[in-house]
Amino acid sequence: MTTRLLLADDHALVRQGLRTFLEKQGFQVACEASNGQEAVQMVAKQHPDVAIIDISMPILNGVEAARELKKSARKTKIIILTKHDEDTYVTEALQAGVSGYVLKSQVANDLVRAINEVCRGSVYFSPTISRAVVGAYLSKTDARTDPLSARERQVLQLIAEGKSTREAAQQLGISLKTVESHRTKLMRKLDIHETASLVRYAIRRGLIQP
Repeated sequence: MTTRLLLADDHALVRQGLRTFLEKQGFQVACEASNGQEAVQMVAKQHPDVAIIDISMPILNGVEAARELKKSARKTKIIILTKHDEDTYVTEALQAGVSGYVLKSQVANDLVRAINEVCRGSVYFSPTISRAVVGAYLSKTDARTDPLSARERQVLQLIAEGKSTREAAQQLGISLKTVESHRTKLMRKLDIHETASLVRYAIRRGLIQP
């Protein structure tokens, strides 16, 4: 049976290149998404075997999309495909429950193998990813705690992207009052009370790119 894939990246040319490459390898690209929110919606509709997701996407980044998918689509395996090899990004992805982490610079060598590995129930990380980071997480010796809820992280990302409260409410499908409540709670939890500092925190956590 042909393995069905979701491709999620905010650059159409990247998706097109990946589709061409993966279809030549015998995979079926069942659906595409340009942001994390679309990815979650498309997985719910199409039920692909594997979701290949970029970290740096608008509205909902790849790590937050992975967290949503682990709750709503447990049968779909998740592979992060990104240019980021920093420990922060890898750790966040591990905490989100991804099955694979592949660097864009290693697509030709690693992506097909990653898809096959995760479909067999294994995990796959590009060889250049720090083994120490993966090992520390798997042994639970270096897992950082995050005080924010999933919705609070989503609101934080949109704030850091420069979205207004109204825009955040529209994109998340919630009321203005609810967005304001989440903003107040996350600022209190982080003890951060100005937007510039929230943006810096979001960058450190890998929610957005600098």
